Amino acid sequence: MARVRELLGRPLGIGVLLVTVATAGFGLYWFQPWKLWQDQTVEEALPTARATPGPAEEQQAAGSEPSGASSSPAGPRTLARGELISHEHTTSGTVKLVRLDDGSHVVRLENLDTSNGPDLRVWLTDAPVKEGQAGWHVFDDGAYVSLGKLKGNKGSQNYAVPDDVDPSRFTSVSIWCDRFDVSFGAAELGRA
Repeated sequence: MARVRELLGRPLGIGVLLVTVATAGFGLYWFQPWKLWQDQTVEEALPTARATPGPAEEQQAAGSEPSGASSSPAGPRTLARGELISHEHTTSGTVKLVRLDDGSHVVRLENLDTSNGPDLRVWLTDAPVKEGQAGWHVFDDGAYVSLGKLKGNKGSQNYAVPDDVDPSRFTSVSIWCDRFDVSFGAAELGRA
């Protein structure tokens, strides 16, 4: 014990201790290992777009009878879908590309089950989905659009596709760890 006190009393010993503590702190921040034991479940319903009133609804609101049969909205339409496969972490669930009544698009993750991790994102990409380690790092090689941070590592969630993005240009979705440039899991989108 006296030897430790003597070592820590020297400037070199204090410097080594400070570097060790700083390195450990940075490592904990960077890797965030506690997230592997923390699950976040998010359950969202599929969004419905607000329909703009058509002529029939406007006539009815004004007190007159509609002249023709009322048309009901068609509802959300699944354009493409796929099953998530595991990459860096065990991942499962279904991915859907959905067109809403107002023409906007969402990527929907259903029954998602993956590990939690630092800086996880949902990416719409043009990369092919490959099994095993060959598929871990391919999604940032081509075109991709980040749809935002992963809301939860379990459950069903929606991610809006920006209006200026043509979703037909993309063929896959990845749960992407931006910090380590690796896919946790991905799904190839097959047209519905």
